[in-house]
Parts: sequence; C-alpha cells; structure tokens
Amino acid sequence: MTAAIGRRKRRKLKSEINVVPYIDVMLVLLIIFMVTAPLLTLSFEVDLPTSQAKALESKQDPVVVSVRLDGQLSLKLPEAKDPEPMDADRLQAQLSALSSQDKNLRVIVAADRAVAYEKVVAAMDVIKRANVEKVGLATDAH
Repeated sequence: MTAAIGRRKRRKLKSEINVVPYIDVMLVLLIIFMVTAPLLTLSFEVDLPTSQAKALESKQDPVVVSVRLDGQLSLKLPEAKDPEPMDADRLQAQLSALSSQDKNLRVIVAADRAVAYEKVVAAMDVIKRANVEKVGLATDAH
C-alpha cells in the first residue's frame, strides 16, 4: 500500500516556460536603448559632395547649373564650352524656354562643397520654378 501512495505523490512535469528572466533581459535592453538613443543623434560634420553612385546613362547631355561660393549662378548648355554667368531671373527664363522645347530636360546642379546649402536650395528653387522636373546633384565620384 505504501507503494501506491508513493506513486500518487509524484509531481507532474511543468510544461510552461518561465518568462520572468526574459522580461528582466527585455527591461535591461529597453533601458540601455533609452539611454543610448539620444547620444546617437548628436550633430556631426557632413561631407556630402563625394559619391560611389554610377553616372546616369543618357543619350542627351544634361544642362548644368553651377553655384559658386558667393551664390553666383551659371548655366552650361550641352553644346557650350564654358558656363555662362547669369542672375536667377535670367536663369529661370532660359530654363523655361528649354523645358518648353523638351519635357525630358535634365538639369544637374553642381556646387563646391564649401557652398552654403541655402544657396544650392535657392538654385534648385529657380530650376523648379522653370518647370523642370528632372533635377540632379553633381558629386565627385571616388
């Protein structure tokens, strides 16, 4: 009879997963990420004008708008040798005339890395007001 009682008191195996250690690890990781996330968004110097991107292949050469350090704009047409300096209004008029002739006109904005971003955006704004849809940025391929 004692053998029958011993069999009844045998414990059943638990088939549940103990998740308490996993919750502890998750909370520790959450705290680590909460502490380190603000440190990852610190400002730093950006050197954008270099790129590993390959050049776009096109049958037609693009029109190049150059932005100088002082903000002076110049336009270089595909058939011209040298860029022609011009103000924003004249540039917009020239690009409007070109885009009315060719809806697939591509314009590349080229600027020195020391040019203020504001001046590059102003040049892109002039190009956009001229109804040019395809605008790209020139970079130095390394």
